[in-house]
Amino acid sequence: MTTLIQNGLIVDGTGADAFAGDVVVDGETIAAVVPRGAAEPLPRERFDRAVDAAGCLVTPGFIDAHAHSDAYLVIEPDAPSKISQGVTTEINGQCGGSVAPRYGEARLSSDWAAILGERLTWRSLAEYRVVLEAAKPALNTIQFIGHNTLRSSVVGYAGRAATPDERARMTRLLEESLDAGGWGLTTGLIYQPGKYATPDEVTALAKVAAAKGGFYATHMRSEGDRILEAIDEVIDLVKATGIRAEISHLKTSGKRNWGKIDAVLEKIEGAIAAGLLLGSDRYPFCAAGTDLDVVFPDWAGEGAAQAECARLADPATRRRIVDAIDALDRDWSTVMIGGTWHADNKAYCGKTVAEILMQRRNGAAAVTPGEVICSILEKDGCKTGAFFFGMSEANLDKILARPWILPGSDASLRAPWGPLGADHPHPRAYATMPEFYHRLRTLGVTREAAIRRMTGAAADRFGIRRRGVLARGNFADLAVWREDAFRRQATYLQPHRFSSGVKLTMVNGAIPYQDGAFTGARAGRLLERT
Repeated sequence: MTTLIQNGLIVDGTGADAFAGDVVVDGETIAAVVPRGAAEPLPRERFDRAVDAAGCLVTPGFIDAHAHSDAYLVIEPDAPSKISQGVTTEINGQCGGSVAPRYGEARLSSDWAAILGERLTWRSLAEYRVVLEAAKPALNTIQFIGHNTLRSSVVGYAGRAATPDERARMTRLLEESLDAGGWGLTTGLIYQPGKYATPDEVTALAKVAAAKGGFYATHMRSEGDRILEAIDEVIDLVKATGIRAEISHLKTSGKRNWGKIDAVLEKIEGAIAAGLLLGSDRYPFCAAGTDLDVVFPDWAGEGAAQAECARLADPATRRRIVDAIDALDRDWSTVMIGGTWHADNKAYCGKTVAEILMQRRNGAAAVTPGEVICSILEKDGCKTGAFFFGMSEANLDKILARPWILPGSDASLRAPWGPLGADHPHPRAYATMPEFYHRLRTLGVTREAAIRRMTGAAADRFGIRRRGVLARGNFADLAVWREDAFRRQATYLQPHRFSSGVKLTMVNGAIPYQDGAFTGARAGRLLERT
């Protein structure tokens, strides 16, 4: 199949100036990039398929540097929320949680497990790969191996350090997974059970990944009160291992930490200037999205959802949890309920805890934040999602202005229909790329530099060969879009809205999305390090 994409303004992903021209695709690769005036116009009739890109930019497909679609690519392989915004490759398995390897006590995140149901048939990464290839996803995926998944497979969810034997078993599992196509190691050091790992444990596993040419990405041990110490931990790991590392979704969380932003940026840029292989990504929103149970005290969260539910069922223990939450120094108008599971909780989606408190009180006896949160979590089996508005717009601009910041949605793919349509996701699932692009342009970043960060720079950062740049011989991953119409439509209250402006998305020469329709032509694949 040959395709001619004609009459567009080409931004090739290298940072070079845009130019008018045509792109020729033959099968799954780019056969030619032809500037206007370099040759006679290519006649449409010579090609199996022709696309008129007049008035549009023609760019490489966007690379989502931090995603969580591992499981959902099996459920909804059309990847609607991502493909519709021009994403052609996702980097998955982030924040320490991956679909594999899954042994011992290891459990997938509650939303993944509940929706997958009987489709959850794999244990190893090799087995997951077979399932993924059978699903034929619309986009490419890079699969990292989550430290939390490794640790729970071997140690379980116990709040203690791993023994030497357990470390050795985690090492073997990681090596096996890297050999099966894993791209590297990720950590989520605020989550169960990763928070119990010592820096030495994480560094030892990162050395294993480095030895096989892998990468490291981390949701650090703190993004708030101890963020500077957490960055030091990452820098120490990079120095000890030589691995290329990515600080996930860089932020200074909590108003009392907003003033640390300059020190944070200075510390990271100092490490980069010293030659360390360090970078970061960020979603272009000021609310984080994670599980509501992160407000539990550490002791109440140990053992994950099943153990949490058991604690809530015990009146005395529940009272301790309620009291601990009520003692938090937190503005509950900044905590919004996201996805819920129980029918009684659906009305709370998109409402803040403060709003729910006012609604529940309504002249009755006082209700506390802890009581509201525990009630919602109990009904949802401790699987409730939430948005935490704890970031500064000014700091977001400072972060996005740095040329080493890549776009990362920190989101699973979604769809407005089927099992994924019943959730209430963060708008970043549908809208990261247009929001990232326009925020950069508002900050004075050139069109070419902004697009390079979304394409070629991301490919360079993660060692993705033959993608991210429009050039002969590269894989035909590209997007055709109208710059003036490329806008987010999703909001926190109405998140299931596709972004506008993308005319066409192509992945490995196939066109899974064109003119607002999902075609079913899916040619994505699990990419391997080379």
